[in-house]
Amino acid sequence: MADPKGFMTTPRREWPRRPVEERVRDWDEVYVPGALLPIISKQADRCMDCGVPFCHDACPLGNLIPEWNDLVSREDWRAAADRLHATNNFPEFTGRLCPAPCEAGCVLAINQPAVTIKNVECAIADRAWADGFAPPRPPDRLSGRTVAVIGSGPTGLAAAQQLTRAGHTVAVYERDDRLGGLMRYGIPEFKMEKHHLERRLAQMRAEGTKFRTSMVVGRDVRADELRTRYDAVVLATGATAWRELDVPGRELTGIHQAMEYLPLSNRVREGDLDVSPLSAAGRHVVIVGGGDTGADCLGTAVREGAASVTQLDIYGRPDAARDEDAEPWPTYPKIYRLSGAHEEAGELGTAPAADADARLFAASTLRFTGDADGRVRALHLVGVDAGRRPRPGTGRSLPADLVLLALGFTGPDREDGILEQLGLAMEPRGTIARDRDFATNVPGVFAAGDAARGQSLIVWAIAEGRAVAAAVDRALTGSSTLPAPISPYDRPMTV
Repeated sequence: MADPKGFMTTPRREWPRRPVEERVRDWDEVYVPGALLPIISKQADRCMDCGVPFCHDACPLGNLIPEWNDLVSREDWRAAADRLHATNNFPEFTGRLCPAPCEAGCVLAINQPAVTIKNVECAIADRAWADGFAPPRPPDRLSGRTVAVIGSGPTGLAAAQQLTRAGHTVAVYERDDRLGGLMRYGIPEFKMEKHHLERRLAQMRAEGTKFRTSMVVGRDVRADELRTRYDAVVLATGATAWRELDVPGRELTGIHQAMEYLPLSNRVREGDLDVSPLSAAGRHVVIVGGGDTGADCLGTAVREGAASVTQLDIYGRPDAARDEDAEPWPTYPKIYRLSGAHEEAGELGTAPAADADARLFAASTLRFTGDADGRVRALHLVGVDAGRRPRPGTGRSLPADLVLLALGFTGPDREDGILEQLGLAMEPRGTIARDRDFATNVPGVFAAGDAARGQSLIVWAIAEGRAVAAAVDRALTGSSTLPAPISPYDRPMTV
């Protein structure tokens, strides 16, 4: 603990964002470049070095947060990078994309603003790359065992890196033309620029991991063929089966899933397209769904030049502070949060009818109506109570010629044939069944990440990848020294 009084003398300061008018004109990350390092050492000083650090339990990776906070406060960046990478393969991803349940579990957060753990993590990761503290770590010798990993999202990449470093020969199969899964085509550039992803992929190639892109397992190569070709197969395909909205008018042109819209925008950034065929430019956009994916659609539509953008959230507007009775510390509370996209929409006034920023809370979609050409023109909604029951007299309509559905995901995609070709057992909720060792009912086949856990956070995805790697290593060799931060049955801290 570098400064025993740091949490009393230093106020919380977060990484400042660029002015809204500036950042909505480009697709760069929203934060001021270089503005984090000058403040981060004093922010790390705020860590109390708790005797029982609940931030460890709040983070499924078990990040050694007080240790690297202390090292950052002393500006020992090499040691901090070592401690951070000891538990997290990709801290530059989580430092940008994770909602930071660790901060909700910070002991200081009982009665003060929490330590800026997420910002400290991001600063360490970026400094590690800048100073050469993240070199490739190829294995000293090969085991002679082979593993196929299906899916290159955070779970698949974490599993592949751990298994490669353990000496196994690993090939990652990705159905898209580029690697990264949702980090590539689902996360907009303004949240995480893709050079961070490319840098890690280059590290993994240098360590020996093999990648096979544009390979749809189940179609281009059968899943059961991979099972016979490799000693083990890890299914990390994610939960890409999206939820639908079954209301009248859903068949109208101009209503799309968020994961039809966001990948096209990202392909424009990659140089594949000049303009997205689903561009929001000049359109009245309504986003159905109040989560992070909806916020990603919001920020993208603002940058594309939408005439208006409104986001509907079926839940009521949460309070600004934690409800200690309903969601006591150290659980992750549902409070009013202002993402960069919401800040932009609020300041620019993209949704005149919204309750706050661009959001309409406690709003449920009733139906869509369109014009004579079958194109959507309006969304009709009603206000609901806490039980999602319509409130009389709250019906209203919003102009809409582009509607984006961001309602979450139910489980792995069934159209590629993987589940049937392998004969996998499934859970009633639509995810892949597995035992306590991440093993499916098919010998040699393991499942991890959202495909088995269900839709979750990036920290849980990486933790699943690290844990399944330990299980596979143990199955192949009889024992393993790889860390397994979670079990398949672990869940976030909730009431």
